[in-house]
Amino acid sequence: MYKFFVNEEQIEGKKVCIIGEDVNHIKNVLRLETKENICICNKNTSKSYTCRIIEVNNSEIKCEILEEINKTTETNSYIHLFQGLPKSDKLEFIIEKCTEIGVKEITPVNMKRSIVKLEEKDKIKKIDRWRKIAEVAAKQSKRDTILNVNSIINFQNIFEKVRDYDILLVAY
Repeated sequence: MYKFFVNEEQIEGKKVCIIGEDVNHIKNVLRLETKENICICNKNTSKSYTCRIIEVNNSEIKCEILEEINKTTETNSYIHLFQGLPKSDKLEFIIEKCTEIGVKEITPVNMKRSIVKLEEKDKIKKIDRWRKIAEVAAKQSKRDTILNVNSIINFQNIFEKVRDYDILLVAY
């Protein structure tokens, strides 16, 4: 069953309204029609629902919730990866694979010897792209949550973030 993520405000009672890029994907790529079932996951609460499509049009897909799915696909471990900025588009691959194996959060780190140097406007575009990749990978691997891609930080800022962690592993 295909899985899609929606915001809390798109769920009203027993009805769900899918908007945005997923509409085109459902309608024109997957060619799903009314009375077909899909899985909807609330981005805010990570609750998943089995839903039936009741209306398909160009701007939205309307569904009705059939049941809440009580089992989860998430691991019990909370893994936060601090990843130095690699060259090229390698971070996209890292985000995709981390999403698939259950990592909950990734923070790109600008290291002293990082070759990649991003301007502020480029950072915003990259982070948006990385978040989109994480969402697509979460759909594909049927996760209940989307990997959280944080803003790029400097190496010195890592120590503030890891202060409360139980275990810290450093690959060097």
